[in-house]
Formats: sequence, structure tokens, C-alpha cells
Amino acid sequence: MSRLQELTERLIEIVTHANNRYHIAREQQKKGDFYKEVKPFADEAHLQLKEWEKEIRTCLQTTRFKYIHDPQVKSVVENIELISVQAFFPETSYTRFRNYVESTLFVLQQLLKELR
Repeated sequence: MSRLQELTERLIEIVTHANNRYHIAREQQKKGDFYKEVKPFADEAHLQLKEWEKEIRTCLQTTRFKYIHDPQVKSVVENIELISVQAFFPETSYTRFRNYVESTLFVLQQLLKELR
């Protein structure tokens, strides 16, 4: 398995975890503790995201993907940065959060398909 595949799978896990955490926050109507939950999760997501972005940009220089291009990469980066923080706040718009999650997962899953 390539490094890009590993990182992509890790980002899928991060987005899925954030989505699950968001639903818990909404059910309980309780914000996550900033220093115990939000910051550690967002920092880890950011580290994985930067490493993934570096790998995908290197890969895009040598490989032509059918569905993955620079705008999709930018979108994934922006969305995960938002998702990783907003997941802990129940007042976050449900529709907007769901759209970020779904579009991000779609791009990451398409990338995995193309890498296999």
C-alpha cells in the first residue's frame, strides 16, 4: 500500500470520527472541551492533512487522476480544517456540516478507488 493510500484512509477515519462526534454533540447539546478534546483532535487532523496534501501534490505532478484535480485537493483541505473543529459544537449548521463531510468523503473515496 502506498503512503498516499495510507494517509487517505487515515483522513477518512478522521472525517468519520468528526461526523460521529458532531452527532453526539448535537444529541447532548454540549460543546466539547477546547483543551481536552477540540484542540488535540484538530491538531492531529491538521498534521495528517498537511502530510496528505504534500503527498497528493507530489503525486499530481506525475500521475493523471480521472477525477482528482487541484480544486478537489483544496476543497478537501479546507473542509477537513473546518470539520475537525466544528464537530465539537452543536450549534454548527447541520446541513452545512453534513455537506462538508459528504463532499470530503466522496473525494477521498474516489482517490482511493483511483489508487487501487
